[in-house]
Amino acid sequence: MNTHFIKLTEPTLEILDAFNRWENDPELIPMSRPNQNRTELETERIITLDHIKERLEHLHIYLIYQDDQLIGEMSYMVDPNHLYKKEQGTAWIGITIGEPDGRGKGIGYKAMLFLEEQIKKQGLKRIELGVFEFNTQAQRLYKKLGYKEIGIIHDFTYWQDKMWSDIRMEKYIGDDVKLG
Repeated sequence: MNTHFIKLTEPTLEILDAFNRWENDPELIPMSRPNQNRTELETERIITLDHIKERLEHLHIYLIYQDDQLIGEMSYMVDPNHLYKKEQGTAWIGITIGEPDGRGKGIGYKAMLFLEEQIKKQGLKRIELGVFEFNTQAQRLYKKLGYKEIGIIHDFTYWQDKMWSDIRMEKYIGDDVKLG
């Protein structure tokens, strides 16, 4: 199995179809976007090519491939307003393994190492992320990679008939810090 990553510069209809499939996948919605109630959780969202192009203005997006199949995407933005710890030079990251046959195979781990390396190359020293409290698989991955919990935002997202917290985590990746 060959996993590789390509920086997204020009979205295509094939990429758009995949993004829309993942955005509206009932298994992924609770993991990837905060929802305030059942209606939001069940609302279909349509992404357009223009929307992806707008995202590219402030996000570095990388496509995740397993052999020749697009299976996910990951991204980072620098110093967004929603950081828990407002520290200059921070990358906020997100990752989605969109295709079911790409999950549980260590691809997320490889993708995170790649993303950390891209962030480090840009000269950034810190990464922050949010993970919903029920997503224990992702929490284990982030802890394995050296991320530390820095805060909790309570009642952040709705799933399974209740509100859940968002756990905020960070990792420093300076020159003296070994990645992974």
